[in-house]
Amino acid sequence: MQIRKAEFKCSSERINQVPKDDLKDIAFIGRSNVGKSSLINMLTNREGLAKVSGTPGKTRLINHFLIDKAWYLVDLPGYGYARTSKTVRDDFSKIITDYVLKCRKMHFLFVLVDIRLEPQKIDLRFIRMLGESGVPFGIIFTKADKLSQNQRNKNVTYYKKALAEEWEELPPMFVTSSEKALGRDEVLDFIGKCLEV
Repeated sequence: MQIRKAEFKCSSERINQVPKDDLKDIAFIGRSNVGKSSLINMLTNREGLAKVSGTPGKTRLINHFLIDKAWYLVDLPGYGYARTSKTVRDDFSKIITDYVLKCRKMHFLFVLVDIRLEPQKIDLRFIRMLGESGVPFGIIFTKADKLSQNQRNKNVTYYKKALAEEWEELPPMFVTSSEKALGRDEVLDFIGKCLEV
């Protein structure tokens, strides 16, 4: 699948503010600073579509981007950033859990994970919640250009092992680098198949 047109549609503080049409949402989430905005810009081939920030925890709203007037790419707030107040963190978790668990438009969710790190408890907890709630999701490893091919493979295998302790069937996984556009076609082709279902 190729993306021809991508435009910002709206930001929402609550799920009752998301677009009311029948177009499907393909959403992206991850810990703060995992490279979500960079990945969205790489997938859409639009530099600056999603605002990239050096400060973790910048995305605090649900951002909808209309893709080819056919579906939405959704940028969700990052989770688990400790330097925001507890109240704000609770808001993050409410806006995130409301959207992920209750928004009918949400068709598929990609959880972004930094390939350089060992499996983080907060990611594994979030993934467990998705499984328990029956939310369809996949995992995108980001920042793969920072490691050798060998180290990438090792880290992905390590992650699969950690998940296999709780999961009989592992979710789809993709290795990406926004810098090198690595994994772009694989992710877009998968989204294309998702949208047909």
